[in-house]
Amino acid sequence: MSSADQHHAAEPTPLWRPDPAAAEATRLVRFQRWAARQHGAPEGDYAELHRWSTEDLNRFWTAVSQWFDIRFSTPPDTALADPAMPGAVWFPGARLNYAEHALRHGEDPANADRPAILHLDESGADPQALSWTELRHQVGSLAAELRRLGIRPGDRVGAYVPNIPQAAVALLATAAVGAVWTSCAPDFGARSVLDRFQQLEPVLLFAVDGYRYGGKEHDRSAVVAELRQELPSLRHVVHIPLLGTPAPQGALDWAALTALGQEPVFEQVPFDHPLWVLYSSGTTGLPKAIIQGHGGIVVEHLKQVALHLDLGPEDRFLWYTSTGWMMWNILLAGLLVGATIISYDGSPGYPATDAQWRIAARAGATVFGTSAAYITACAKADVHPGRDLDLSRLRAIGTTGSPLPPDGFRWIYDEISPDIWLASVSGGTDVCSCFVGGVPTLPVYLGEIQAPCLGVAVESWDAQGKPLTDEVGELVVTRPMPSMPLGFWNDPDDTRYRESYFETYPGVWRHGDWITVTGRGTVVIHGRSDSTLNRQGVRMGSADIYEVVERLPQIRESLVVGVEQPDGGYWMPLFVVLADGAALDDALRVAIRDSLREQLSPRHVPDEVIAVAALPHTLTGKRLEVPVKRILSGTPLARAVNPGSLDNPAALTPFVELAAQRGD
Repeated sequence: MSSADQHHAAEPTPLWRPDPAAAEATRLVRFQRWAARQHGAPEGDYAELHRWSTEDLNRFWTAVSQWFDIRFSTPPDTALADPAMPGAVWFPGARLNYAEHALRHGEDPANADRPAILHLDESGADPQALSWTELRHQVGSLAAELRRLGIRPGDRVGAYVPNIPQAAVALLATAAVGAVWTSCAPDFGARSVLDRFQQLEPVLLFAVDGYRYGGKEHDRSAVVAELRQELPSLRHVVHIPLLGTPAPQGALDWAALTALGQEPVFEQVPFDHPLWVLYSSGTTGLPKAIIQGHGGIVVEHLKQVALHLDLGPEDRFLWYTSTGWMMWNILLAGLLVGATIISYDGSPGYPATDAQWRIAARAGATVFGTSAAYITACAKADVHPGRDLDLSRLRAIGTTGSPLPPDGFRWIYDEISPDIWLASVSGGTDVCSCFVGGVPTLPVYLGEIQAPCLGVAVESWDAQGKPLTDEVGELVVTRPMPSMPLGFWNDPDDTRYRESYFETYPGVWRHGDWITVTGRGTVVIHGRSDSTLNRQGVRMGSADIYEVVERLPQIRESLVVGVEQPDGGYWMPLFVVLADGAALDDALRVAIRDSLREQLSPRHVPDEVIAVAALPHTLTGKRLEVPVKRILSGTPLARAVNPGSLDNPAALTPFVELAAQRGD
């Protein structure tokens, strides 16, 4: 029996139910009542509202655009003119600007002095506030200077910056002039940045001189010099002196460009005008350069943060992220609803594992998002944030990045608060949003995501394209979302775009995750389907194995792959990183095997358990299953993985050596 089957064998008891009065007061309920009156939406439960939102996409997205008062300088003819995927046509004829919507709450004099951004760092100093007025004036000043420098709609602007207020200002100014934003975090090396930026040929680069992480200063001036040399398209570089160094020769000074204090002017662009380019992890070849548009992001992000996180002007919104991960773009969506967003530049676990909870407490966060891996690390480190810190303002916790195991759910309700709303979410950089996630009116069940998001026609399909309930299948989206990519950069006939999502099921988005949709409408994500384990014809998700193995105190992290053998056999090794002081002896091997056999099935027991010093991850911290599988299948390292996409390329060496031994 898979862990998914175990979850659903009996009707479970919720870990949390919303207070009925609080549920009634949510933006989701208010939206539904209004949409029922104005657009014929059902007045029933969430499942009925969701069904309407996906069956009548045109009516639903029209309602969203009206409810949130989207500022179309030219109104659209309709919401959805052509639903065919890829290439759905959204809001034809409409013109608008993302930055105008992100800054409009600053027009209200009552908000003038309220903080739009609170910034914290590792120093422990009080949060630095940037008011709505200051944010508008800095963006207005910088946008005017960008225009003076000749930056035009459609030009690309790159940024090598951490999660600091200057990054938000730079993105909003870029969007205000209609240029196309793209960013990398400063822990990316030069090769990783160039793999991304050289595809786009930016004309201007915002760059810090360095950053602080883990109690140390990291000078990046040599990397910036290399970027300037290797990006011949650059006409201008803007120096952001985070470490206090003077601007290098020929670079412009950030302070001078943002000091004019003028109101922003917003270029009115078509609904599908490129807003930013995000990147896939790029583990096998060049990262995909994913283009998303002004209008699609405005409507999708408003829906996501207001209706699914119930976020509004009274909130303080923190998500631990870097500018190289789509969650930074979601963090900025807090501005769209008038919330105060909290930026943090630093290590997630410095000076101690509970660092992120301390940031949430210091900033008075009401909604705090982090990675599932961080929750697991907190559980192992025996930290007690709910007991030791004042988290009284915190009402919701979001997790993403990888599936949150049931132990992570338990830890949050045991160690933070039994009254907290846990909004576990799953989506993709590809749509810069969530497919499934939090719903403030529904209960939370152990190990399960609450529901598919509004307007997202999520299903679990078998290989023949038949929908499944209470069985593991492929995560598909059967109808278009407005934030789906406009395409990939330098993919003029959309060949790579179609190959990425639409080859398996023509006209239907296949995301590449294993998913169970339960009979109660909740969702379990089991990990990536392209790294699937397939034993004796039974498909298994790696996340179920990690959940069991990493519960053992001797195991810090694990990675499992399944390798098809030339003789038709199947080899499934489990690699483990041991906790300090632990040894991989016979007793631990037996404990691992017994745990997997008892909690999952004999099929989940690996053929071998192998200790390694470290596991390879993407630059955003995801385990690299597919490249390891390729290496162990005999693919040469250079073809199996792009080393610039890894946090620690040396971690692949033991896998290359093992492949060589097995090949001999």
